[in-house]
Amino acid sequence: MAQNRWLATGNFFTSHKQEQRIFFTHLDRLIFLCFLVLLFVWPLFFKLGNKNMLVIDNILVAIVAIYGLNLVTGYAGLISIGHAAFVGVGAYTLATFARLLGDSHVLLTHAWPLMILICGAVGAAVGAFVGLPALRLKHLYLVIATLSFQMIFQWVINFSTFFNQGQTIAIGRVFWFAGKVTRSQHYLFWYYAALIFVVIFGFAVRNLLRTRYGRCLVAVRDNDRAADAMGMHPGFTKVYAFALAGFFAGVAGALHAYLWRGVGFESFTLHHSINYLAMAIVGGLGSLMGSFLGPTAIFMLDVHVEHLSEFAKTLFPAALDLATALRPLSFGLVIVLFLMIEPRGIANWWRILRSYLKLWPFRY
Repeated sequence: MAQNRWLATGNFFTSHKQEQRIFFTHLDRLIFLCFLVLLFVWPLFFKLGNKNMLVIDNILVAIVAIYGLNLVTGYAGLISIGHAAFVGVGAYTLATFARLLGDSHVLLTHAWPLMILICGAVGAAVGAFVGLPALRLKHLYLVIATLSFQMIFQWVINFSTFFNQGQTIAIGRVFWFAGKVTRSQHYLFWYYAALIFVVIFGFAVRNLLRTRYGRCLVAVRDNDRAADAMGMHPGFTKVYAFALAGFFAGVAGALHAYLWRGVGFESFTLHHSINYLAMAIVGGLGSLMGSFLGPTAIFMLDVHVEHLSEFAKTLFPAALDLATALRPLSFGLVIVLFLMIEPRGIANWWRILRSYLKLWPFRY
């Protein structure tokens, strides 16, 4: 009997190749294409203010960064709390070119896609170097090693006159086919640029996880000794996991610098590293879908808490300190609740929903 590739129900696979398909049915592919078209065309019909577009742009940049953190922590099982420093490496690589060549040099303004990839390559090199302690360290000791890298990065930036001692280093406006990107086009332009990187890198990560290198990440996470006995190289796997994390973080750092038209130390502190880790946890560690859902949930939480704080200030002016404390309180509460109630993150809710729809009208 011929297989129905449009409305297949249940899980019926006769080979590993079938199980590793990106789209299991034609309907899945059609829904994804419609959603992708919607992401590209909605700004043409719904005009948002610069503040709202900036939030959406920041979500897309964070998704690129979480790709890397999810690979190293979710799939490889190597906890890193210095991810903001990797993002900072990419941003300050761009700042280095701006200091040496000038913030309006043609290499930065016209060849900006190349510059973004160069920043990613530098981030990958730094990530591989920072990953060397993973050859001998595990668990809490590796966490301390990544924390040390974060502290070293902060010290270098704060006390280096070349990097303006952490003060903002300006980045010029870029050019594209229609000429220079104007102030009114800035956030919309970087929305499309960041979205293209998100889509391309999303497919790259998904295909990586289907290869032997992606399966090595999971095998080393589950049992590195068993992986070694099966012919894998746990040390090499851990190092290239950090290198991949550094690459995606470096690209995210360059996008952040171009989006904000400057590089400042306050965007790459330990607080931001914990924020990135929270995005991965809330979205779902070890899940590609979690890389999308986590940053979206955390940024939406931040926006709503900000609105709630402003509302509390208008009602109770004397409760200014309470309103200011709402953001870190809600942030910590969400992380604790997800770790206790849903450690697999929002991605698990999405998995349950998809399984329910796949088996409908039968009970899940």
